Amino acid sequence: MKIKLHPSDQQLTLFAQGQAAPGESLIISAHVDMCPVCQKRMANVEMALAEQVLTEQSPLPDRQMQDMLAQILATPQASTTPAEVHYLELDGKHFALPRSLQRYASKINGWSHMVGKLWQARVDLGIHGRADFIYMEKGGSVPEHTHRGHELTLVLDGEFSDGKGHYDTGDFICCDGQHTHSPRTDADEGCLVFSVLDQPLHFTSGLARLLNPFSHLFFK
Repeated sequence: MKIKLHPSDQQLTLFAQGQAAPGESLIISAHVDMCPVCQKRMANVEMALAEQVLTEQSPLPDRQMQDMLAQILATPQASTTPAEVHYLELDGKHFALPRSLQRYASKINGWSHMVGKLWQARVDLGIHGRADFIYMEKGGSVPEHTHRGHELTLVLDGEFSDGKGHYDTGDFICCDGQHTHSPRTDADEGCLVFSVLDQPLHFTSGLARLLNPFSHLFFK
């Protein structure tokens, strides 16, 4: 698995500082769980932040400060006990989830079969906006739309295209009002994503446009 799309440096820094919005923080955390590249980036970000804090606040000599920093950043010994894997189940299919999302596998509000070959399961994060697991069967697609706010998407299993690019397992995708697209998968295994929205979608073509005046009702 080669992940091509990652959070920006700014997004990782805000996440490390605890300043990212809750939904964004969750989806970044799940991406980091899946991505060795961003695990290394996070380690570098956290080290830089720790050095900054110690430099600004510590009266200790440089040598003592470096020793303290080394203790803070010391990596604990990895457990020899394999981590329990939690799966998300849909229609006989089982999907392994990244650690940050595993606790939600048993807390989703049930799967809803949407138009065409789409399935959706909302996750109640107790935040403004909404978060969903979305599964597209082979040949399934989301009607063309743009965004009133921001949409963050993490590909958990499979792959899809949207006319703008092709996205594979682990890819982290950011969309806003400058993006108009229609996600679709032709993969035999379909595609499972986790999506976080802070505002309703705005559909731009076909009968789906009739839903726009009522989109706030589905966003609650």
